[in-house]
Amino acid sequence: MYWVIIFGVIMMPGSPLRGEGGTIVPSPFLDGIVPIILFFFIIIGVVFGIVTGKVKSGKDVTHYMTESIKDLAGYIVLVFAIAQFIAYFTWSNLGTWIAVNGAEFLQDIEFTGFGLVVGYILLTSLLNFLITSGSAKWAIEAPIFVPMFMQLGYHPGFTQVAYRIGDSSVNIITPLFPYMVIVLAFMQRYDKNASIGTYISLMLPYSIAFLITWIIMLAIFYFTGLPYGPGVGTYLEGGQ
Repeated sequence: MYWVIIFGVIMMPGSPLRGEGGTIVPSPFLDGIVPIILFFFIIIGVVFGIVTGKVKSGKDVTHYMTESIKDLAGYIVLVFAIAQFIAYFTWSNLGTWIAVNGAEFLQDIEFTGFGLVVGYILLTSLLNFLITSGSAKWAIEAPIFVPMFMQLGYHPGFTQVAYRIGDSSVNIITPLFPYMVIVLAFMQRYDKNASIGTYISLMLPYSIAFLITWIIMLAIFYFTGLPYGPGVGTYLEGGQ
Protein backbone atom coordinates (compact mmCIF):
# COMPACT_ATOMS: atom_id res chain seq x y z
CA MET A 1 0.00 0.00 0.00
CA TYR A 2 2.86 2.36 0.89
CA TRP A 3 4.53 1.98 -2.50
CA VAL A 4 1.18 2.14 -4.31
CA ILE A 5 0.62 5.56 -2.73
CA ILE A 6 4.17 6.70 -3.56
CA PHE A 7 3.96 5.62 -7.20
CA GLY A 8 0.42 6.99 -7.41
CA VAL A 9 1.72 10.41 -6.38
CA ILE A 10 4.58 10.12 -8.89
CA MET A 11 2.16 9.37 -11.74
CA MET A 12 -0.05 12.37 -10.93
CA PRO A 13 0.21 15.27 -13.41
CA GLY A 14 2.32 18.03 -11.86
CA SER A 15 3.47 15.70 -9.08
CA PRO A 16 5.81 17.33 -6.51
CA LEU A 17 7.94 14.17 -6.71
CA ARG A 18 8.74 14.81 -10.38
CA GLY A 19 11.46 17.08 -11.69
CA GLU A 20 11.20 20.00 -14.08
CA GLY A 21 9.18 19.04 -17.13
CA GLY A 22 7.79 15.97 -15.36
CA THR A 23 11.05 14.02 -15.44
CA ILE A 24 11.93 11.17 -13.09
CA VAL A 25 15.71 11.55 -13.60
CA PRO A 26 16.51 13.87 -11.91
CA SER A 27 13.59 14.45 -9.55
CA PRO A 28 12.75 15.05 -5.86
CA PHE A 29 11.71 11.38 -5.74
CA LEU A 30 15.25 10.17 -6.47
CA ASP A 31 16.79 12.88 -4.29
CA GLY A 32 14.62 11.72 -1.39
CA ILE A 33 14.78 7.96 -2.01
CA VAL A 34 16.71 7.35 1.24
CA PRO A 35 14.11 8.87 3.62
CA ILE A 36 11.30 7.30 1.54
CA ILE A 37 12.81 3.83 2.05
CA LEU A 38 13.55 4.66 5.71
CA PHE A 39 9.92 5.52 6.43
CA PHE A 40 8.82 2.32 4.66
CA PHE A 41 10.88 0.14 6.99
CA ILE A 42 9.88 2.17 10.06
CA ILE A 43 6.20 1.66 9.23
CA ILE A 44 6.43 -2.09 8.59
CA GLY A 45 8.70 -2.53 11.63
CA VAL A 46 6.32 -0.72 13.99
CA VAL A 47 3.27 -2.49 12.56
CA PHE A 48 4.98 -5.89 12.91
CA GLY A 49 5.98 -5.08 16.49
CA ILE A 50 2.44 -4.05 17.43
CA VAL A 51 0.84 -7.11 15.78
CA THR A 52 3.25 -9.53 17.49
CA GLY A 53 2.92 -7.74 20.82
CA LYS A 54 6.59 -6.80 21.09
CA VAL A 55 5.90 -3.08 20.77
CA LYS A 56 3.52 -1.77 23.40
CA SER A 57 4.70 1.83 23.68
CA GLY A 58 7.06 4.38 22.19
CA LYS A 59 9.77 3.24 24.61
CA ASP A 60 9.77 -0.20 22.99
CA VAL A 61 10.36 1.36 19.57
CA THR A 62 13.34 3.30 20.92
CA HIS A 63 14.69 0.18 22.65
CA TYR A 64 14.61 -1.99 19.52
CA MET A 65 16.05 0.76 17.34
CA THR A 66 18.92 1.14 19.83
CA GLU A 67 19.55 -2.61 19.78
CA SER A 68 19.72 -2.54 15.98
CA ILE A 69 22.15 0.38 15.94
CA LYS A 70 24.59 -1.61 18.10
CA ASP A 71 25.28 -3.84 15.11
CA LEU A 72 26.23 -0.74 13.09
CA ALA A 73 28.62 0.67 15.69
CA GLY A 74 31.73 -0.48 13.83
CA TYR A 75 30.47 0.97 10.56
CA ILE A 76 29.60 4.30 12.21
CA VAL A 77 33.16 4.58 13.55
CA LEU A 78 34.49 3.75 10.07
CA VAL A 79 32.27 6.42 8.49
CA PHE A 80 33.57 8.98 11.01
CA ALA A 81 37.16 8.23 9.98
CA ILE A 82 36.20 8.37 6.30
CA ALA A 83 34.46 11.73 6.82
CA GLN A 84 37.63 13.18 8.38
CA PHE A 85 39.72 11.90 5.47
CA ILE A 86 37.36 13.41 2.89
CA ALA A 87 37.19 16.73 4.79
CA TYR A 88 40.98 17.08 4.94
CA PHE A 89 41.28 16.00 1.32
CA THR A 90 38.76 18.66 0.29
CA TRP A 91 40.34 21.33 2.49
CA SER A 92 43.81 20.72 1.05
CA ASN A 93 42.58 20.52 -2.58
CA LEU A 94 45.00 17.62 -2.92
CA GLY A 95 42.37 15.51 -4.67
CA THR A 96 41.71 18.22 -7.26
CA TRP A 97 45.43 18.73 -7.85
CA ILE A 98 46.05 15.01 -8.35
CA ALA A 99 42.96 14.67 -10.56
CA VAL A 100 43.82 17.57 -12.89
CA ASN A 101 47.52 16.78 -13.18
CA GLY A 102 46.82 13.06 -13.42
CA ALA A 103 44.38 13.61 -16.29
CA GLU A 104 46.90 15.82 -18.10
CA PHE A 105 49.64 13.23 -17.58
CA LEU A 106 47.46 10.42 -18.96
CA GLN A 107 46.60 12.54 -22.00
CA ASP A 108 50.26 13.43 -22.55
CA ILE A 109 51.32 9.77 -22.59
CA GLU A 110 48.16 8.92 -24.58
CA PHE A 111 47.04 6.35 -22.04
CA THR A 112 43.28 6.83 -22.45
CA GLY A 113 40.33 4.85 -23.73
CA PHE A 114 39.33 1.39 -22.61
CA GLY A 115 42.90 0.42 -21.72
CA LEU A 116 42.87 3.10 -19.01
CA VAL A 117 39.57 1.77 -17.67
CA VAL A 118 40.97 -1.77 -17.45
CA GLY A 119 44.05 -0.39 -15.69
CA TYR A 120 41.83 1.32 -13.12
CA ILE A 121 39.88 -1.91 -12.55
CA LEU A 122 43.11 -3.84 -11.95
CA LEU A 123 44.40 -1.12 -9.58
CA THR A 124 41.20 -1.37 -7.54
CA SER A 125 41.55 -5.15 -7.46
CA LEU A 126 45.08 -4.83 -6.07
CA LEU A 127 43.98 -2.28 -3.45
CA ASN A 128 41.34 -4.78 -2.36
CA PHE A 129 44.12 -6.92 -0.89
CA LEU A 130 44.97 -4.08 1.50
CA ILE A 131 41.56 -2.46 2.11
CA THR A 132 38.61 -4.85 2.08
CA SER A 133 35.91 -2.33 3.01
CA GLY A 134 34.21 -1.19 -0.18
CA SER A 135 33.06 2.11 1.34
CA ALA A 136 36.51 2.91 2.77
CA LYS A 137 38.23 2.13 -0.53
CA TRP A 138 35.73 4.21 -2.49
CA ALA A 139 36.19 7.10 -0.04
CA ILE A 140 39.90 7.07 -0.87
CA GLU A 141 39.55 6.57 -4.63
CA ALA A 142 36.51 8.73 -5.42
CA PRO A 143 38.03 12.18 -4.64
CA ILE A 144 40.89 11.37 -7.03
CA PHE A 145 39.56 9.17 -9.81
CA VAL A 146 36.04 10.59 -10.27
CA PRO A 147 37.26 14.14 -11.11
CA MET A 148 40.25 12.71 -13.01
CA PHE A 149 37.99 10.62 -15.24
CA MET A 150 35.61 13.58 -15.60
CA GLN A 151 38.55 15.60 -16.93
CA LEU A 152 38.89 12.87 -19.55
CA GLY A 153 35.17 13.09 -20.37
CA TYR A 154 33.88 10.05 -18.49
CA HIS A 155 30.62 10.03 -16.52
CA PRO A 156 31.01 9.59 -12.70
CA GLY A 157 28.54 6.71 -12.85
CA PHE A 158 30.76 4.92 -15.35
CA THR A 159 33.75 5.35 -13.04
CA GLN A 160 31.80 3.73 -10.22
CA VAL A 161 30.84 0.81 -12.48
CA ALA A 162 34.54 0.20 -13.19
CA TYR A 163 35.30 0.50 -9.46
CA ARG A 164 32.65 -2.06 -8.52
CA ILE A 165 34.04 -4.56 -11.02
CA GLY A 166 37.52 -4.34 -9.54
CA ASP A 167 36.23 -4.33 -5.96
CA SER A 168 33.75 -7.21 -6.16
CA SER A 169 35.67 -9.67 -8.32
CA VAL A 170 38.51 -10.35 -5.88
CA ASN A 171 36.68 -9.99 -2.56
CA ILE A 172 36.45 -13.75 -2.18
CA ILE A 173 40.25 -14.29 -2.36
CA THR A 174 41.40 -11.35 -0.24
CA PRO A 175 43.18 -12.66 2.90
CA LEU A 176 41.58 -9.82 4.89
CA PHE A 177 38.08 -10.81 3.77
CA PRO A 178 36.11 -10.77 7.08
CA TYR A 179 33.89 -13.73 6.17
CA MET A 180 36.74 -16.00 5.12
CA VAL A 181 36.75 -17.61 8.57
CA ILE A 182 33.06 -18.46 8.24
CA VAL A 183 33.50 -19.97 4.77
CA LEU A 184 36.53 -21.91 6.01
CA ALA A 185 34.50 -23.30 8.92
CA PHE A 186 31.88 -24.65 6.51
CA MET A 187 34.61 -26.14 4.32
CA GLN A 188 36.14 -27.96 7.30
CA ARG A 189 32.84 -29.71 7.93
CA TYR A 190 33.52 -31.71 4.77
CA ASP A 191 37.33 -31.57 4.69
CA LYS A 192 39.08 -31.46 8.07
CA ASN A 193 42.39 -30.59 6.39
CA ALA A 194 41.03 -27.53 4.58
CA SER A 195 43.11 -24.40 5.16
CA ILE A 196 43.34 -20.85 3.86
CA GLY A 197 45.51 -22.11 1.00
CA THR A 198 42.85 -24.67 0.07
CA TYR A 199 40.18 -21.98 0.17
CA ILE A 200 42.11 -19.50 -1.99
CA SER A 201 43.14 -22.16 -4.53
CA LEU A 202 39.48 -23.15 -4.93
CA MET A 203 38.19 -19.58 -5.23
CA LEU A 204 40.98 -18.14 -7.41
CA PRO A 205 39.64 -19.53 -10.74
CA TYR A 206 36.18 -18.14 -9.95
CA SER A 207 37.63 -14.74 -9.04
CA ILE A 208 39.62 -14.54 -12.28
CA ALA A 209 36.61 -15.72 -14.29
CA PHE A 210 34.38 -13.09 -12.67
CA LEU A 211 36.93 -10.35 -13.35
CA ILE A 212 37.37 -11.29 -17.02
CA THR A 213 33.61 -11.74 -17.57
CA TRP A 214 32.74 -8.39 -16.03
CA ILE A 215 35.44 -6.62 -18.06
CA ILE A 216 34.06 -8.20 -21.26
CA MET A 217 30.53 -7.10 -20.33
CA LEU A 218 31.81 -3.59 -19.60
CA ALA A 219 33.54 -3.56 -23.00
CA ILE A 220 30.23 -4.40 -24.69
CA PHE A 221 28.53 -1.45 -23.00
CA TYR A 222 31.56 0.79 -23.60
CA PHE A 223 31.90 0.20 -27.34
CA THR A 224 28.17 -0.03 -28.15
CA GLY A 225 27.22 3.05 -26.15
CA LEU A 226 24.53 1.26 -24.14
CA PRO A 227 23.46 3.13 -20.96
CA TYR A 228 24.46 1.69 -17.59
CA GLY A 229 21.33 3.05 -15.93
CA PRO A 230 18.86 5.94 -16.14
CA GLY A 231 20.79 8.95 -17.40
CA VAL A 232 24.19 7.24 -17.06
CA GLY A 233 26.32 6.60 -20.11
CA THR A 234 30.04 6.18 -20.64
CA TYR A 235 30.69 9.84 -21.37
CA LEU A 236 29.49 13.14 -20.00
CA GLU A 237 27.22 15.22 -22.20
CA GLY A 238 29.39 16.79 -24.85
CA GLY A 239 32.11 14.21 -24.17
CA GLN A 240 33.72 11.86 -26.65
